[in-house]
Amino acid sequence: SSSSSRSRPHSTCVALCVWICTQFLEAENIPVLAWPASSPDMSPIEHVWDALDRRIRQRVPVPANIQQLPTAIEEEWSNIPQATIDNLINSMRRRCVALHEANGGHTRY
Repeated sequence: SSSSSRSRPHSTCVALCVWICTQFLEAENIPVLAWPASSPDMSPIEHVWDALDRRIRQRVPVPANIQQLPTAIEEEWSNIPQATIDNLINSMRRRCVALHEANGGHTRY
């Protein structure tokens, strides 16, 4: 189906992004919090992955194959504005309050 063909490149990109970032964090001895898989909307990194995916898809030219993807990911990761990251970090209190008020249910985040 067309939706599954669209999601496969996205999931490949996200998986590769996660792998590259995980390798970097481990190499730099940066601790990472465990995050429940059932709460992706509460994880700021999910919004970063989304921004990174959009940036890669808007590249001219778009990476043509899996070999070009790591370079594109590294370049676009570096180009995400620090203000975007800061806004996500600063939103955590609001996210937690919203999750608490929703009794653990869906939030706007």
